[in-house]
Amino acid sequence: MGHMTEILNEIFLIFFAAKATGWVFQKLKQPAVIGELVAGILIGPYAFGWLKLPANGFAEVLAELGVIFLLFSVGLDTQIGSLKSVGKTAVMVGVSGIVLPFVLGSGLVYLIGRPTPEALFVGAALVATSVGVTARVLSDVGLLKTTEARVIMGAAVIDDILAMILLVIVSGAVKGSISLTQIGAITVMALGFVIFVATVGTRIARAGAPVIENFETTHEPFVLSVLLCLGLAALAGVIGLAAIIGAFLAGMVVAETSEHWDVEMRFLSLKEFLVPFFFVVMGARTDWRVFLNAEILGLAAGVFLLAVLGKLIGCGWASRKMGFRSASFIAVGMVPRGEVGIIVASLGLACGALPADMYSVIVMMAILTTVAAPPVLERIPIRRVPEGV
Repeated sequence: MGHMTEILNEIFLIFFAAKATGWVFQKLKQPAVIGELVAGILIGPYAFGWLKLPANGFAEVLAELGVIFLLFSVGLDTQIGSLKSVGKTAVMVGVSGIVLPFVLGSGLVYLIGRPTPEALFVGAALVATSVGVTARVLSDVGLLKTTEARVIMGAAVIDDILAMILLVIVSGAVKGSISLTQIGAITVMALGFVIFVATVGTRIARAGAPVIENFETTHEPFVLSVLLCLGLAALAGVIGLAAIIGAFLAGMVVAETSEHWDVEMRFLSLKEFLVPFFFVVMGARTDWRVFLNAEILGLAAGVFLLAVLGKLIGCGWASRKMGFRSASFIAVGMVPRGEVGIIVASLGLACGALPADMYSVIVMMAILTTVAAPPVLERIPIRRVPEGV
């Protein structure tokens, strides 16, 4: 009974801290995810010490489930058709937003003498734009229907898929000696898994949707979607890929069915409960004391600067034909890293590729890019599209 009480106390502490701090940050017009991270930092072992990790391991299990369901929800917003309709500009923005930040981030860490696996993970953490944060800002300021917003969202989708593949390659490469043969094999395996699930899986889902609609109750689509999410996450782990890759692809499969809106609404409550555990635990692992070291503080400033410049230059250049104002808007919209950068950092920490100080640097980069971009985005004058257009 004592052990169960300890688990319940831990769950209550994490969930209450996440929601309370998230609410405060939303009132300050900042993403709730930042509040959840701050909650973890405050109650974690490096501040008040109310949450000691690992305590009984239950919080880590909920955190892992949280990140799996988070990536599933991102996949739910990623339809194959949207990738075909955004055009050449969105593809160029997505690719440029991957290449330059990765080169800049990994190059900086490698040049200061850090190990190659560490440099690769830092580069990978800098690449993926947070679709959720950007979409929320665009919606709040009434710009979600503009051409620039469509380019941003399409590019962010492409950005996420390329980032997931890059994460697979980096994760596989750091497990042993890094060679072109190994990287090639990992790339082929990752692409094969992604292409198979994204094409064959979506066709099967579309074909099976009418059968599911004829079931006697309305719960089956949700239940089958959760099973698919957990099943593909487990399969990805079995073949040596990150579980979140499988969850992301499962979301893409469900997004192609006629039931995906209903699944998304039913899934919202589950996500609202589990996802905060991931960010609080990630925050609790962040040792803020490393920033008392001037060298680490300087490194954090450098990583943040390159994270911003990588997107501004890469995405701005790719969208330059749309004009300076539109290109600036698109580039700033691609800056927030948010949850994606933190997920990459957590995987690097778990596999031993990232030391605690560099993990904290990446978390700080994710927070700062997420906080800094929305106010700038709101101040770039872009013509709004009237409702109904």
